[in-house]
Amino acid sequence: MGDRMIFVALGTQKFQFNRLLKAIDFMVKDRQIKDKVFAQIGNSSYRPKSFEYARFLTINEYNQYIKECDIIITHAGVGTILEGKKFKKVVIVVPRLSKYGEHVDDHQLEIAEDFAKKKLVLMCRNLKELPLLIKESKSSQLVDYVPNNKSFIVKLKKAIENL
Repeated sequence: MGDRMIFVALGTQKFQFNRLLKAIDFMVKDRQIKDKVFAQIGNSSYRPKSFEYARFLTINEYNQYIKECDIIITHAGVGTILEGKKFKKVVIVVPRLSKYGEHVDDHQLEIAEDFAKKKLVLMCRNLKELPLLIKESKSSQLVDYVPNNKSFIVKLKKAIENL
């Protein structure tokens, strides 16, 4: 086994993400991924054979996996991305795509591209690249996410005043 822990977080959406789970399962079995993997698979129908998983986690379990892992592989769910960044984790984003029945549209592609452009996450466009991204994540130059709550509050107050 590798020396790191990977947490695959697929959220609670009604859509499956079997494509990602099958790819990771194959890569673990084929030893392309040597790190320990645990996945929260949500409503995916595919059941991994080469690593442990749970369909859903309590908020406490979810937070514990976020804190203990070294790498998060996730769909482009903003909540999971920001939670991972909060704990300074390497986040690899694999957007759900509508052509595979993983979502109704490709907004996750736009989210992933935006986060990747800002160097907050590594984006995986092709699942064959995933083992390389995991390997490169040790030396990735990702930046920390700094929430801009004060600026948001000022803008929100102005918007409310102008109603």
